[in-house]
Amino acid sequence: MEKRLVYREDGSFKIVQFTDLHWENGNRSDLAARRGMERVLAEERPDLVVFTGDVIESTACADPKRSFRQAVDAAESSGTPWAAVFGNHDTEAGVTREELMELQREFRHCLSERGPRELTGVGNYVLRLAARDGRTDRALFFLDSGSYSHLAVGGYAAIARDQIAWYVRQSQALEAENGGPVPALLFFHIPLPEYKEAWERGTCFGSRHEEVCCPRINTGLFAAMVETGNAEGVFVGHDHANDYCGELYGIVLAYGRKTGYNNYNRKGMKHGARVIALEEGRAGFRTWLRLNDGSVERGRPAHRPKGRR
Repeated sequence: MEKRLVYREDGSFKIVQFTDLHWENGNRSDLAARRGMERVLAEERPDLVVFTGDVIESTACADPKRSFRQAVDAAESSGTPWAAVFGNHDTEAGVTREELMELQREFRHCLSERGPRELTGVGNYVLRLAARDGRTDRALFFLDSGSYSHLAVGGYAAIARDQIAWYVRQSQALEAENGGPVPALLFFHIPLPEYKEAWERGTCFGSRHEEVCCPRINTGLFAAMVETGNAEGVFVGHDHANDYCGELYGIVLAYGRKTGYNNYNRKGMKHGARVIALEEGRAGFRTWLRLNDGSVERGRPAHRPKGRR
């Protein structure tokens, strides 16, 4: 069944992105992440929560399904609609993507969908954000960026060509239905190779404290977004010490801020969430970081390539 989200009466809509919880078994670090999420939700009061992968550290979980339930409970208990995509650590041991997707469907406030079975991955779906007159004002695309490449190149998986073709078809169908392009935001876990280009060629706001851990091959999703002309922004996780936003050919490429305390962390880098604020009928979005301690980071430091001012 298709589910639609709707702008508030004042025409606003707010998304909170939690990423890389790496939840284990409810240990002290997990509970700190829980308190942080509760603080962010109380401060921001979002209309949608998105978990962009590595919700659990499956290899460390005694019961991965129980751990997943614990990890998303802050969002579920708040009554906020939420959706998720998978990362490379969610299903390394003890559970499959199919099983975690079935589990998600048990939650009252979960909007995640299994997506077409003929596509690569589990959890390729689109949610519509409706204007107050019922027209689709924005499309929110969720893609399974996979785990590790099965090709000879190794490294991390790349979004497959059939997923890209599906995104293009869905975008074209929405355009035909609405009589014009429908602006889109995309959410997945592993960053695209173009995240490197955005940092190296343009102005970015925020920090890059580690290399962009993207696939070693480029399957063309970013090119498809440019050609389709509807993408406003992409939001990923995966690289725990990166949180920058950069624009490339009119599309914002953004990292979230690592929410969880397990797995590796950069010393001194506070944990938190990315907030995305939309307005009905207005292009683009505003974004900032709300940290687990309740503080806000706006106006992040600008990085410009050498030779540019």
